[in-house]
Amino acid sequence: MFKYFFILGSNPTLSIAELSTVFPQAPVTIANQDALILDLNEKIDAKQLITKLGGTIKIGRLDMNEWSFTPNGYNNIKNQIIKLIDLKIIKSKFKFGISYYGKAKFNLKPLGMEIKKFLKQSGVSSRWVTSQEPTLSSVVVEQNKLVDKGLEIVLIKTDNKILICRTLAVQPFKQLSFRDYGRPARDDYAGMLPPKLAQIMINLSHVGAGLAPAQKGDRQGRPYKTDMTILDPFCGSGTILTEAMLMSYKNLIGSDISAKAVEATKTNIEWFIRNWKLEIRNLELYQLNVQNLSQKLKPCTVDAIITEPYLGPQRGKINLQKVIPELEKLYSQSLMEFKKVLKPAGRIVMVWPVFHSGNQLIYLSPNLNSLKIINPIPPTLKDHPVIKLTARGTIIYGRPQQEVWREIIILQ
Repeated sequence: MFKYFFILGSNPTLSIAELSTVFPQAPVTIANQDALILDLNEKIDAKQLITKLGGTIKIGRLDMNEWSFTPNGYNNIKNQIIKLIDLKIIKSKFKFGISYYGKAKFNLKPLGMEIKKFLKQSGVSSRWVTSQEPTLSSVVVEQNKLVDKGLEIVLIKTDNKILICRTLAVQPFKQLSFRDYGRPARDDYAGMLPPKLAQIMINLSHVGAGLAPAQKGDRQGRPYKTDMTILDPFCGSGTILTEAMLMSYKNLIGSDISAKAVEATKTNIEWFIRNWKLEIRNLELYQLNVQNLSQKLKPCTVDAIITEPYLGPQRGKINLQKVIPELEKLYSQSLMEFKKVLKPAGRIVMVWPVFHSGNQLIYLSPNLNSLKIINPIPPTLKDHPVIKLTARGTIIYGRPQQEVWREIIILQ
């Protein structure tokens, strides 16, 4: 059994939902609002896996047992950290960092200075990489090469104990930024689905499929078998399709009522293929009204429908009395078509807007056409205080300053 920690993104509930879907059989422990612990039967390729998890900031191993979180525990923690440092492989100045995840305060300075003292006594020149925050960001860890050429120690506070861990991989922020802002076809006015959220939605589309069998050189780096057919019927500029391509999915279908959107998707797909040397087995793109979807696609041929449809006006004063009925009609008609082309065991992962009106949140209620909303949080975790769900078991995604938030809807 191997213990791994996962540092969660800005929406812990969404991160936990993604990991619970990717690892459906693994024992799960929510350590605190920042960290999840998984017990896995075999090793994973953390660097590969984190490129396909939109809601995870860091992945690492728990190398030691739990140690009591008391002032007297400093020596225990220091001694265990020192065991993580392999002096034989250090050939130049050694960089290390310490991140602490927990509500209770923890003074890192004595610990860092003791580690520096040990390294100096061992004849090793070192630099302790610090931050104004108690945690080092992915940017700091990557820029200082702490994963490959140094060491980031992660301390995770859970109840009255502390876990001592080492980081194996951090979120590839440069790649995410390049994919988001470097793509040739963008529509900033209409808005774009963040690549990280697209990845999460793709992972949430699986029905207990579990991890793909480990392959040579892969070691569970891919979340799933990738021969399923994914459809995005509101493809926009193609974010879901291009992220699915990067996650090794080969059978993709995209459509949009806008000719401009379909052309933007084509442009971006070509750009992704060139930059990442991707191979696509089957790719279909259509300019198509969603109401005519079943006329173009055969019944029961799609494994997953993953999409962010038109969410209504994003700027200016919104006439909710007009917008909400229009969107509910569009979504009701869409779900009727989705059900026709979706395989019986398939899933729909869809974004619905949540509107702010004063201090009230207003949700949509389209006709589900006998589809059922799926709560992606395992029953054993749903009552944990870190988990934040709506009354209908869905997850809200957004920033405080946004007027329109996203509700992640999973239907089956």
